[in-house]
Amino acid sequence: MTFSLMNVLALFGGYLLGSIPFGLVIVRLAGLGDIRTIGSGNIGATNVLRTGRKDLALVTLLLDSGKAGLACLIFTYGFQDIQAGLIAGGAAFFGHCFPVWLKFKGGKGVATFLGTLLAAAWPVGLLTCATWLGMALLGRISSLSALIAAAAAPLLALAFHRVDVAILAGFLALLLYWRHKANIERLLKGEEPKIGDKKKD
Repeated sequence: MTFSLMNVLALFGGYLLGSIPFGLVIVRLAGLGDIRTIGSGNIGATNVLRTGRKDLALVTLLLDSGKAGLACLIFTYGFQDIQAGLIAGGAAFFGHCFPVWLKFKGGKGVATFLGTLLAAAWPVGLLTCATWLGMALLGRISSLSALIAAAAAPLLALAFHRVDVAILAGFLALLLYWRHKANIERLLKGEEPKIGDKKKD
């Protein structure tokens, strides 16, 4: 990977875009208070679902994935720089997890992970989304679905001969696993709540 001004712009631009806390904003606009005081206190779509508003959770999911996808697409196609696009998508993921506006306490990055992959290599993104959806329908455990999909993503990228995307997916998957440390502990104990439960995620 070569260093360039474009890469620096992608890094900061992607991070700032990813830092927008859509879940927090949407729940407040709906008059439901601070999402950080509900359930796990997370700003992502899974916790927004615990407000009882599926529509708000869906909008949060779309916007959180869309901001990462947009960051990637702007640099990949707007500036014709694939490498910068991947950096922007990865930075958006990091921004979502550690947003400067919320003292670096953000979401767990599942939606932004999927959004980045959809923009970077849509077949890989679609198959990763399908993996998450399939596991969610079978087990109804959001975290487990995310962990399995994240593990599959680098392999799927390699299957499509996208080594660059596989490297990015692998790096983001490691961060995603780290963000899910508490979930992994509960999964091992058999205590992880299912989708829609008003408990920690």
